[in-house]
Amino acid sequence: MKLPRNFIHAAAGVASLFALAGAPAPAKAQSYQIDCAILLCLSGGWPASVPCARARAEFIRRITPWPIEPPLQIWRCPMGASFDVDPSTLNADRIYEILMDDSTPKQSVPTAPLTDLKLEPQPAVFRRSGGTAQRLPEDTMLQLINGLSTENGVADIDIGGKDFDFVRSIRLFHVRWANQNEGREDCNRFSVVELGTYGTQGDFNWRRSSVGALPAAHTGLEGYGSNCPSIWHRSVFIDWRDYEGNYGFEQVNY
Repeated sequence: MKLPRNFIHAAAGVASLFALAGAPAPAKAQSYQIDCAILLCLSGGWPASVPCARARAEFIRRITPWPIEPPLQIWRCPMGASFDVDPSTLNADRIYEILMDDSTPKQSVPTAPLTDLKLEPQPAVFRRSGGTAQRLPEDTMLQLINGLSTENGVADIDIGGKDFDFVRSIRLFHVRWANQNEGREDCNRFSVVELGTYGTQGDFNWRRSSVGALPAAHTGLEGYGSNCPSIWHRSVFIDWRDYEGNYGFEQVNY
């Protein structure tokens, strides 16, 4: 498979982790390795290998109810220059505890004209004592911490180019239920369908969808919307295209 240089550079950042994908590892460390393996194996059309077989199995396990998770969690695959050695120590509560110890964030507010040479700058984030800086709302730092959270976040490098279109090609349809039956005077139809997609930088989001938007490869709802055959259906359907544009899909009924 021929890949452009910028994709190869990104892949090189995770190569060592991918090489270890077949080796035993603690669960938290494995979460990094498996998502790097999913990223590379998906791009290559799931080539036959032990690491890719395990990566695909995890890819499908995540969409098997319950719960239904983003199948590729690219924010767990460090492609840049850094990665979290111990993510458990970086939770929001701990950061908030450190930053808010006996204080609250302060905002610099001038108390004299900007032309006054005696004007002393005030700390912009927080300070322990002295000065005239005013308090920010108590939830300010929590908002900043949540903005830095890696849970359901984005890739740690720019993946906005077409070389990573295969990530954004992933579509996850959750047919929570689709019911059709003959009523006294008409055909009764009820359905709830959600669609999960990836954003420009690999962030994953859900939105409402419909039975009509399901791909042609989806099965189990043939006749829905016409002739009123009796139907009760629930499923999760995922499809994607690899780096070369080849189509693939999986369906899990429940």
